[in-house]
Amino acid sequence: MRVLVLTARQRLPDLSSLYRSLGQWLELDVRRLDKEQQRRLPGELASIDFSAYARVLLDLPFRHVRQHWRFLRQLPGLLIYEEDACQNYLASSRWRGAFSQFYGRLPDARVVVTGARISEQLRGEGFDVHWMAKGYDPEQVYFEPNPRDIELGFIGRIASKVYAGRHELLLALSRREPLQILRTEPGAPYREMLNRIRYFVSADVGLGEYMAKNFEAMACGCVLLAWRQGGEEERLGLQHGRHLLLYSSLDELCTHLALLRGDPARAREIAEQGRLWAESQRSYVHLAERLAHLLMEPPPLRRESTSLSWPQRLRYWLGR
Repeated sequence: MRVLVLTARQRLPDLSSLYRSLGQWLELDVRRLDKEQQRRLPGELASIDFSAYARVLLDLPFRHVRQHWRFLRQLPGLLIYEEDACQNYLASSRWRGAFSQFYGRLPDARVVVTGARISEQLRGEGFDVHWMAKGYDPEQVYFEPNPRDIELGFIGRIASKVYAGRHELLLALSRREPLQILRTEPGAPYREMLNRIRYFVSADVGLGEYMAKNFEAMACGCVLLAWRQGGEEERLGLQHGRHLLLYSSLDELCTHLALLRGDPARAREIAEQGRLWAESQRSYVHLAERLAHLLMEPPPLRRESTSLSWPQRLRYWLGR
């Protein structure tokens, strides 16, 4: 089956290895578009014979494609891969409700999102939505047996409004524990920094799903301390006390840290079991297989285009 992939040039995270793995299942034609090409998408793709493809996989930033819905609804067997759909339900996000409105205008599209609860909410609105949690690139992120000279660390963004809960929690933790909040370039610098951290603090507060850095930290042998995501753990198969330690408050997190420091053998076991789980479940090799099956499934039956009613829009804006 031949599939056209539309993805971003210089995409972060880089999904090149995922598409290489996907190419072992399907015949792919991968087109990488820069920002200007994404903004003028219909004209940029005007010369393509879409009848030559069974499916089109759209992996482009929502902000650049949302206005092209009239063009996108004409594409055969459209599958949208979206990593930011959680913002559809975040009161702090400028895109609150916008994903629902966009999908309502694409009656033939299948959508893949990265949060289980998010997928259930969107399916409840009548969309053909499937869940595939984020993963990590095993070509770039892997365990290295180096000394772990950073006891407690976090790598990533905290400045965005969407990450306000993360920012607040990490700053509160830093006042009680020797937390290092770090930033690195992607690729080798990021992998090397993860392999220096003993305990990685995940603070995906209010996001409703696990960000990729959780699985990247586990793959690099960190002990992961993760904010509970309300049932997402069970859906993923993550076990508290075996693969990671879960917390729902700053006090609970600090209690976990004290127990880990007092029992280094247990800490090493959790790190090892977490690494093995990540390698067997969340690498791009495994995600490519899941994505291939979703692409090979028959497209959904055509339904009528929908849009949000005024009461629905009002609920989104009021945060209800």
